[in-house]
Amino acid sequence: MFSRLIYRNAKRSRKENLIYFATLVTAVASFYIILSLGRQDVILFLREFESDAIDKLLAQMPIVYVFALFLLFFLILFANRYQLNRRSKEFGLYLMLGMRKERLVLGLLAEGGITSALALIGGLLIGGFLAEIISLTVSKLVGQGIIGHQISFSIGAIIFTIIGFLLIQFIALVILGGKLFNQEVQQLLYEQTDKKQDMGHLKGNVFNLLVGAVLLGVAYWIVLYRLMDFAGLLLFVALTLGSLGTILFMRGFGKLLGLLTSLSERKSTKGLHTFTLRQFQENVANKSTSVAVTSILITLSIILLANGASTIMGLENVLTRDSSLYDFTVEGDDQKVEQFLTSEKMAPYVEDLNFLKIGRMNYRAERGEDDLPLSLVDWSKLREQIIMALPSDYKEQILSGEMQGYTISSENPEALNLLGVLEIDATAPYLIPESSYNGLLEAIGEKPLNLHADEIALYFNPDFMPMDNLDRMPVLDHILEKAEKEGQNLMSIHDQEMFIRPSIPKRGLVADRSVEITSAFIVPDPMFEQLLDTETYASYWNFRIPQKLQDEQGLMKPMMEARDLLKTSGFQFESYLQNFGRKLFYVVAGSYTTLYMGFLFLINACTVLALQFLTQMKQTGGRYVTLSMLGAKRHQMKKSVHRQVLLTFLLPMSLACVSGAIGIWAMISNVIIDIEDNALLYPIAFSFACMVVLIFAIYGVAVARSADHEIDKLRWKPNID
Repeated sequence: MFSRLIYRNAKRSRKENLIYFATLVTAVASFYIILSLGRQDVILFLREFESDAIDKLLAQMPIVYVFALFLLFFLILFANRYQLNRRSKEFGLYLMLGMRKERLVLGLLAEGGITSALALIGGLLIGGFLAEIISLTVSKLVGQGIIGHQISFSIGAIIFTIIGFLLIQFIALVILGGKLFNQEVQQLLYEQTDKKQDMGHLKGNVFNLLVGAVLLGVAYWIVLYRLMDFAGLLLFVALTLGSLGTILFMRGFGKLLGLLTSLSERKSTKGLHTFTLRQFQENVANKSTSVAVTSILITLSIILLANGASTIMGLENVLTRDSSLYDFTVEGDDQKVEQFLTSEKMAPYVEDLNFLKIGRMNYRAERGEDDLPLSLVDWSKLREQIIMALPSDYKEQILSGEMQGYTISSENPEALNLLGVLEIDATAPYLIPESSYNGLLEAIGEKPLNLHADEIALYFNPDFMPMDNLDRMPVLDHILEKAEKEGQNLMSIHDQEMFIRPSIPKRGLVADRSVEITSAFIVPDPMFEQLLDTETYASYWNFRIPQKLQDEQGLMKPMMEARDLLKTSGFQFESYLQNFGRKLFYVVAGSYTTLYMGFLFLINACTVLALQFLTQMKQTGGRYVTLSMLGAKRHQMKKSVHRQVLLTFLLPMSLACVSGAIGIWAMISNVIIDIEDNALLYPIAFSFACMVVLIFAIYGVAVARSADHEIDKLRWKPNID
């Protein structure tokens, strides 16, 4: 009999509080997804190139999991307290009929156990399905074929999800069961009457509102203009001021809502307008701190979702090669490497094989006044022309000596970046022989350089030098083209006047990072041999996967087959897969956690708002009975409740949207959120905005339907038509 009662009560509780049960299922699903991350295809793929970074990422997942459990614990505590208050009379009747308190608490724990078990089953099934979809989707986006798909089912994730979820449920129920155990029968039967709410004084409420607005304004100012001062420490000051300002603003605003009612022209009961505003005022004023916390959670959710969305947008940059040209770079004995790469087993994977030679230019033997070897390069004329091409404010700073150092940045004018790079490297530049660079040009379908004996070309690494166009640098090309027309030499090497070839295409010299230079001089082969510092000489063999093979099998599969063959050769090598995997890791690490926490904050905020509203409606249920006695119809009361739900959700959401928008703008300005002029920006931003609105709408509709159900119960009350 007792077991049947427990089962029936658990079933009824889930039905009447579907919002809470759905949130538990969602939480279980999210726990499983984050804990099973290590089994997803993209993580397994990245382990081959970024194993240390992936291990560090996965090591942080338990911290995220514990933090999520911490948040969910308070949500469960709050929700179960609402459940107990709603069933207070029921528990009192059980005690009057002779049930012992120990047995009542035991029954409560058993009901919670049944609900938790069902939430676990549903959540694990949904989480497993979503984890599989996420794994397949991400693998598809990065080019499925990189590895064979593996089922992401994780026993460890299931075990830790079950243990953590049941633990916080048990602790919450024990705490609330102890509270129930200490209550008397009379308290349970008649419920504790609500304390009279203090709406405060007008001056105090206005003061709270103004102080809250000022604190929010100061926080916004810090975030917009001083975010990175003191190594970003002001961010914590802004968060503190913003949180305190939100709480004070909500407290003052909630208690001043009564002014809206008194100023309203519709003071009659028509449409229950006054009643609706009074109910809304009481809900906000009595729970102003809770409403403020939900607004803060929504703000954090908006910022985290925007950050995760911008990171996902970076996936297109991962898939776009840009300056990258070669798929593999091999080092070793030149003859042996060439022999291996042209062998029968390796040849099907090799196209555009190119031998790259590189090294620094020698210094003169004599020394200057600072006791440093003198440079062979005189580029003072070119430097003068670059300075003249600078915007006036930069030009004045350099000519006056105010600017002592340079930073290379996409926000700088091209001429300033040029000056900075050449100041570093032009005195002892790297040299690349013309034949090596001609091999690169041939691979991209460009004409060879055909340099004259008194002619060079300037190479800038597009991976380090910001460029809008890999084939042209407008400021530099204008300077060089003008000098070419006038027959002017802007540089000399070893006291020999040299012309500089304008407008040459710039591409990466190797597959990944084996050559990390910012600039170099491309010189005729005899000059390379003459000026080279042999101690700095290095050589590399570069090649690409044949286009025909890519068309048949995609890029990733033949690249991994070629990599496996190179592993057997004993030569040192690097591949574009390493660069690709590194970029992909940043996308995965930057999006998974932020999106997870963003949705977790959003769901928690929505659930708190929903349960808070339903709790208030339960406590003020007698007012709806009074309204019905005064002639109000059920459809009028339902319309009033719907408006209350809308206002309850819109208030914290409105302030959160303002704070979130300012936070996003500040993060974009400080390149914490990187959003470029990208075709994916608007659809992705719109998709995530719609997702937030949809989640709010789902919770709002669910709350409204639950409230309608409570209104419908009024028909069984005496004197209700």
